[in-house]
Parts: sequence; C-alpha cells; structure tokens
Amino acid sequence: MERLLKEFIYFLSVEKGLSSNTLESYQRDLRKFFLFLRGKNINEIVKISRIIITDFLMEQREKGLAPSTLTRNLASIRSFYQFLLKEQIITENPAVELETPRAEKKLPKVLSFNEIELLLEQPETKNAIGLRDKAMLELLYATGIRVSELVSLNVNEVNLKMGFLKCDGKGNKERMIPLGSVAIRSIQEYLQNSRPKILKQKEEKALFVNQQGTRLTRQGFWKILKKYALKAGIETDITPHTLRHSFATHLLENGADLRSVQEMLGHADIATTQIYTHVARRKIKEIYNQTHPRA
Repeated sequence: MERLLKEFIYFLSVEKGLSSNTLESYQRDLRKFFLFLRGKNINEIVKISRIIITDFLMEQREKGLAPSTLTRNLASIRSFYQFLLKEQIITENPAVELETPRAEKKLPKVLSFNEIELLLEQPETKNAIGLRDKAMLELLYATGIRVSELVSLNVNEVNLKMGFLKCDGKGNKERMIPLGSVAIRSIQEYLQNSRPKILKQKEEKALFVNQQGTRLTRQGFWKILKKYALKAGIETDITPHTLRHSFATHLLENGADLRSVQEMLGHADIATTQIYTHVARRKIKEIYNQTHPRA
C-alpha cells in the first residue's frame, strides 16, 4: 500500500501539478486510512469494500472529527481509488458512491423570554434617546426584521393605526409584517416625545435617527444593543440577528405555523425557516429534562 501511495502522490505532483501542502494533506489522510486497515488486518487493496470505508469514516466521526475533515478524508480516498482504477490495479472504485458527510448546521443562538424581557427593560424612557432605543428594540423583537431593514425604515412605512409595517427585504421583496400592541405604543411615544427633540426641526424621512438628526446606521444600532445587553447582564454574545432568531423561535414555541413565520421573516425557501423548529424542539427537551421527575 505504501508503494501505491508513493505512485499516487507522484502522479498528483507531476501530472496534476498540485502544491506541496495539498500533497501532504493527501498523504496524511491516506496514511490514517491505511492505519485503520492494518487494525482490521487488511493488507490488500482489492479486499477493501464500500462497507470498510464507511466504517473508517464512522470511526473518525466518533473521534469527534469535524464534517469538513471527514469530507476531505473521503475525497482523498476517492481520488486514490480513481488513480488505482486508471492504472488498472482494481476493477471498480468502492468509494465512488459514498456520500460526502454533511456539515452540521449550527443552531442559531436565541434568548429566553426572560432575557428578552430584561433586555427590553434597559432603556431609560425618561429621555429622548432612551425612548428611541426602547422603540427600536421593541420593534425588532416584535417583527423579526433584519437590522439593515430596521435602519432602512421610513416614517411613512409604519402604519400604527392598522398595526403593521412595510418592509423591503432582500432582493427588494416587499412584505407586510404585523406589529404588536407593545411595539405600537413604544413607537408612538418615540414619534411624539422623542424623534422631534432629536431632529430639532430638521427634515428627515428615516424612522430612527441618531443624535445628529440623520438616519441611524447598522453600526450605530450594534453599539446600542451591546450596551443594553451588558447592562442587562446577558452573558450570551448577542447580535441584532439574535433578536430575529428569538422572534422566530418564540413564535414557533407558542404554536405559530411555519409558513406564517417564513412569510414574516421574508425567507424565499421554507427550508431556511425550518432551522427554528430544531431550536424550538431543543428548548422543549431542555425544559422536559429540567422539570420532569423521571427525566
């Protein structure tokens, strides 16, 4: 096997012109595979089946290797067998039909309802800036819109009387999103008692403005959110998207249907929205384990 490996590496170097780093990666992956084979007392290439390669990948996964590493391992084995097939050393490639291990999707971080309540209580509503910040946080959690959509909102795109806002999302796709009563009250108070003070008679169509009376930026909102998260003592490293994730997860936990959540989030594909069902199920399992006497 070592002789065949050297021939394979020579082939990759001379005919494929691969870099030394790539060649080393191939050698490392295949030597690890050969070590596994020796542990199974397999010394002949022709005796290696698809099942044996699958067993090797499963063993590597159990050792905690990342899906990306498993994918690379399989690619190295597959290329090696393609070379052996080309050289007529074997008659079929046992790795050709094996599926590449899928990378696990990381579940988004969400805040608990208590953490959300704590965060929303932080702005000091006795001053104009605090009223603005309260309105922004309430609106973001009430609608699940992106921070880019939040700072792009204009005053005429929020209909407080009817209780909805018009949002232009990715690809300029327009959607109408309902507003809750708490968010409506916060925005009303901001528009009446805060925004005019911040603007100081300036003309500005943006709904949320900075202290200079111009449209608030994404970076500006980031700093505001970080400040209140720190003040609330929330240890989770939150971003504006954390509120969007929390919005979707809390809706599903409380019985909302997936299609409605998809529509509100502005996802083109419902598969994107389905990640939140995994988060909701995980939360339910955590609650069960914490509260059931026989969990």
